[in-house]
Order: sequence, then C-alpha cells, then structure tokens
Amino acid sequence: QVQLVESGGGLVQAGGSLKLSCAASGLTFSNYAMGWFRQAPGKERDLVAAINWSGSYTYYEDSVKGRFTISRDNAKNTVHLQMNSLKPEDTAVYFCAATGSKSLYAVVGGGIDYWGQGTQVTVSS
Repeated sequence: QVQLVESGGGLVQAGGSLKLSCAASGLTFSNYAMGWFRQAPGKERDLVAAINWSGSYTYYEDSVKGRFTISRDNAKNTVHLQMNSLKPEDTAVYFCAATGSKSLYAVVGGGIDYWGQGTQVTVSS
C-alpha cells in the first residue's frame, strides 16, 4: 500500500522556523512529482509548493516564495518543506501529496493520486 506520513509540525512563534518531512512507502518514489498543500479552518486546501521527480524544478505559491523551500531525497524516499520567517497566516494543516507523473505541473494542476494524513502547524503572534 502507498503511504505518505508527515512529521515535524508543531507550535512556533512568528518569525520562527519549522521543517516538515514526508516519508513515502509502497511506491517507486522517483517516479512521482511531490507537493505540499495546506488547509486552514474554513478555507480551501491550497498548493504551497511542488517539486519534480529529481528536485531540479520547484514551484512555490506567491505567499511563501522566499520563505519556504521544498526538497527531496530520493535515496530515502522523503520530501521536506523548510519553513522560515513563519507568519500567523501560515497556520494550517499541511499535507504531503504525490502524483503519478514526474512533472511538477501535474501537482500544480491538482492531479493528486495520494495524500498524507496531515500535520498541524500553528504560528503564534
């Protein structure tokens, strides 16, 4: 079975940093573009960042560009989201996602095949 398991969420003060991790199993990891999404209470689940199969291409939503960095380690079947300069509006449940394409555009286009269960990130003012 394909599983995506997130970790690294928690409570942090504004201006601080967190690093989220997603461990994938049950799939040939390098065949999949990956992404991170987030959902705040009362809002839609929105794309935060995406990365192609090799990590050579990345995409960021405008509100996090320059603050967040997505990366992957295909040898360890993991994808990460380094979050710096966190703001209260970053508070949300963050989800790891995989699409059965090597192109990050499949993630940007919403063609998600597998979702993690999410990890809570809370940024205090």
